[in-house]
Amino acid sequence: MFISEFIDYLLLEKKYSAHTVTAYKSDLLSFLDFYSKEYENSDISKANYQQIRSWIVVLVDQGISNRTVNRKISSLKTYYKFLLKIEELQSNPLAKHQALKAPKKLQIPFSTDEVEDVLSVLKNEQDFTSVRDRLIVELFYATGIRRIELVSLKVLDVDVNAKQIKVLGKRNKERYLPLLSSVCDTIKQYLELRRDVQVDHDEPYLLLTKKGVKIYETLVYRIINSYFSEASSKVKKSPHIIRHSFATHLLNEGANLNAVKELLGHSSLAATQIYTHHSIAQLTKVYKQSHPRNKK
Repeated sequence: MFISEFIDYLLLEKKYSAHTVTAYKSDLLSFLDFYSKEYENSDISKANYQQIRSWIVVLVDQGISNRTVNRKISSLKTYYKFLLKIEELQSNPLAKHQALKAPKKLQIPFSTDEVEDVLSVLKNEQDFTSVRDRLIVELFYATGIRRIELVSLKVLDVDVNAKQIKVLGKRNKERYLPLLSSVCDTIKQYLELRRDVQVDHDEPYLLLTKKGVKIYETLVYRIINSYFSEASSKVKKSPHIIRHSFATHLLNEGANLNAVKELLGHSSLAATQIYTHHSIAQLTKVYKQSHPRNKK
């Protein structure tokens, strides 16, 4: 079944956190338990879509939420992709599976105070890791870039003199984003410290681990989650929430929706409009405070 090899792949190659890998393993073992009892077969690599579908039906009948079912199926789908990768499977039985509809969770942005609290803590330390982490937070909040875009930034993509960065977005679409003077100052400080840790002096990527190699997505998530857990009681604390905060705060301050769309690298306004509900809440507050009819 190659489950142990799959777990090693998630940990060593994909560099998933131990918590995430535990969830994947739990989902696989849950399906294994069902499959072995229902079909008297302990090799889930042999399962077909109809058999997996019957598991989905059982999960739904048990009252498990569609969101949780989708997560379990996503784990299984990743497992089958791994088997394809190592050529132990010819086709993914979940290749054409459509996820169950699940209500979208409201993404609550960080407040400006929460962001400032994190930055103020990071400004107290001047070692490589702290300055790098501060730069990560500042870049997320000052530009709204995605986590993969941040990880993929190269030294040559940054122009502190022009106060801008070049970002490679979805579908390899490039965009140029302005930088605040304060972020440029942090970049200069970081680049000085970066020279002392880089292993390969031709390393093109901007952000490195303390071992001097390119930073990776799960580490970035852990950095953001760790610092914002100290400053915020919000349930979700991730790089995407900072991106969400960036867009929401700009809109709250009167930024044009099309301008925010371009900054975020969205291909259509529809993707940007999900951030407007918080702006509308702010506008409603101002409206109630300011409209003369509301004072009567």
